[in-house]
Amino acid sequence: MVASTTDLSYDNVSVHGGHSGTYCGHAKDTLREVVQAYADNNFAWVCLTEHMPTQNKLLIPPEETQQGFQPDQLQARFDAYFKEARQLQDEYQDRLDILVGFETEAYTGYEQEVADLIRQHQPDMIVGSVHHLRDILFDGGPEYYARTVEACGSIEAMYCEYFDRQLELINRFEPAVVGHFDLIRIHDPEYVDRWAVPAIRERCIRNLNRIKELDLILDLNVRSLHKGAPEPYISAPWLAYAIEHDIHIAPGDDSHGVASVAAYMDQAVSTLVAAGGHTNWPRPALARHVTR
Repeated sequence: MVASTTDLSYDNVSVHGGHSGTYCGHAKDTLREVVQAYADNNFAWVCLTEHMPTQNKLLIPPEETQQGFQPDQLQARFDAYFKEARQLQDEYQDRLDILVGFETEAYTGYEQEVADLIRQHQPDMIVGSVHHLRDILFDGGPEYYARTVEACGSIEAMYCEYFDRQLELINRFEPAVVGHFDLIRIHDPEYVDRWAVPAIRERCIRNLNRIKELDLILDLNVRSLHKGAPEPYISAPWLAYAIEHDIHIAPGDDSHGVASVAAYMDQAVSTLVAAGGHTNWPRPALARHVTR
């Protein structure tokens, strides 16, 4: 149990964590150092969920393009990630329960790429995440976000397209964890107003109902708090809906290095508890995903 500064008591866990500088161009520290930090912070269990590699040169993230990575190098690095993660899983088994998985993308061609990675590496679990629309990395920065809005025609249309793509991903792979449910709000200072738009609201509720039907876990993701947002992903109205409808929720620190392991967890858990949620965290079922 973790005794927090807010008088909450809960098990430290992460359904979405473990990015490291070894295998991710925008993270820091080695994977071993990140895993050690989880152990040092007395985590009961953690899911290592490194980003999947793209096979499309045009979709390589900007920081990795600058480093000169090619698709075959990204694939080799990802293969090395799985090898080291499995070794750490065995090495730390008496101190830390590690689930080895990966985080999906949802760009053009992702369906085959995700299915191939599942077959090749047999992950314990996967996090289903959408970071691209129209093959633009909308969370790459405000300029990418603006380009995505323009490509979609309006910000409301972009939100709708995001939740439609998210549902497609959920239905195709049934990922154990749905990553940062409302990431699409990342660079929108008026995102609270979007939730009242009928077409957006209907899609959010539709997706949450599907998550409930499939018995998946919502990622209570603290990454937004690192960047100064007032609340974690998932936003207040959808968090309330999930709690009301008994949808599984568990925290994800979305760590990108030692410094972000367990960071902001108290704030996110306080938000959850204040909304009526509980801290009896669901653990992702092993191999809770499919390929279609």
